Formats: sequence, C-alpha cells, structure tokens
Amino acid sequence: MKVLSKIYMALVFLLLYAPILVVVIFSFNSAESLSRFEGFSLDWYGELFQDAEALTALRNSLVLATVSSILATVLGIIAAFAISRARRRWLARTMESVSDIPMMNPDIVTGVSMMLLFVGVAGILKVQPFLGVWTMIIAHTTFNLPYVILSVLPKFRQMDHSLTEAAMDLGCTPTATFFKIELPYILPGAITGLMMSFALSLDDFVISHFVSSPDFRTLPLYIYNQTVHDVKFSMYALCTLLVFVILGVLIVVNVVGSVRERRQLRKAGAKR
Repeated sequence: MKVLSKIYMALVFLLLYAPILVVVIFSFNSAESLSRFEGFSLDWYGELFQDAEALTALRNSLVLATVSSILATVLGIIAAFAISRARRRWLARTMESVSDIPMMNPDIVTGVSMMLLFVGVAGILKVQPFLGVWTMIIAHTTFNLPYVILSVLPKFRQMDHSLTEAAMDLGCTPTATFFKIELPYILPGAITGLMMSFALSLDDFVISHFVSSPDFRTLPLYIYNQTVHDVKFSMYALCTLLVFVILGVLIVVNVVGSVRERRQLRKAGAKR
C-alpha cells in the first residue's frame, strides 16, 4: 500500500507541475517550437522586455492585484472583527453566510452582475459607462473579501478574549487594544488572506473581462487576446518569471512563518 500511495502522489504532482515545467523549459528554447528543444537561449526574455504592450499589461495586473488585495485585507479584517463580536449567533451566521456568496458564485455570474451594476449606476447618474481601472478594483476587492474573512475569522474566534479585557482594565482604549493585542494575534491569518487575494487577483480573467475597458488591460486579458493569433513565445518567458516570483514569495512567507514559530516556542520555553 505504501508503494501504491507513493506512486499515486508522484502521478498527482506530475500532472500538477508538468505543464509548468514544460513552459519553463521551452522559455529557454532557441527554436519557435514546443515539440523539440534545439538549444538554450535567452532570446524570448529579450523580446519580452522589448514588448511595451506586454509590460504595460503586467504593470496593470500588479497594480490592480496590490491595491485590491490591500483593500480586501483591510475590509476583511473589519468584517471578521464585526462577525466575531456579534452578540447574536443568528446575526453572526447570517453575516458569515452573506460574505461567502461572492466565493460560492460562479465567476461568470459575478462578472455579469458587476457589469450590470456599474452600467446601471452610470444610467442612474446619467453618465457614460465608466468601466475601467476603478470598476476592476471594486470587482477584485469584492471577490477577494470572502477569502480574507475566511482566513482572519478563525483567528478572532481562537483568541483568548480575557487578554483584551485585561488590556482595557489596565487603561488601554478599545482602539489601542485592537492594535496592540488583537491585530498581532490575527496577523498570520491576515497575511494569508493578503497573499491569497493577490494571487487570485493576478490570475483572474472572467470577472476582469466583464468590467474592464480597452485602455486598461491586465495580463490575463492580454494573453487571451494573443490566442486569437499565435501566442508569442515571449509569453512563456513572462510566465516563467511569474512562476519564480511567486515561488520566491512563498519561500519568504514560509521562512518568516517558521522563524516566528521558533521565537514563540523559545518565549514559551523561557516563561516555563
């Protein structure tokens, strides 16, 4: 059974990472082919850094992902705090269920709903539809919110509330108690929600397709437009760079998390 489980795990990882590995390998291919590797070359990377349209789309994606993930994290922390402090259980459960709706909805439903909302608001205000960067920020923040709440809410519920009560008994205001006691405790969950929001925003295509405008295109939209013709091989180079950037971020987050756990264990051991 152990041998079969190892074989099964190997097949799962192969199916997951083989496409990524193919993209990485052929981004260094000197030939314009995905069926043969003729030699190592950095030509596609040079072509990528000369493609102003691709770099603009990448910049738009990074700006959008950064802004929307930060907004979603701030709003998600506030929402999780409100849900955890709700005195009535039915109200807390209702708020939690409602906050999960954008996560449970199919992307195409969320995208069409957002588009109709923005067009409807423009009609009420009697202005031209204002689809673009601001509507994309609102849409990305909206569908990222549930993931932040899902990451932060368990931290609020696991926290020992006697700590906050003790802090306020010692003279701390509710605001100071939140920033000095509660925020450091929920910080790992907030970072997890932030990273997840950033990755989801960077990857999103369907919702962005419905709320975008021609003058603000993200990288997924740019790559999709490339599929109408032949995909540039410089796109493989761009995907490879994104893979290594995300891998580096994950390594940094894991290292920081392990260092923090070791410090907490040392503090606990010193107290004993």
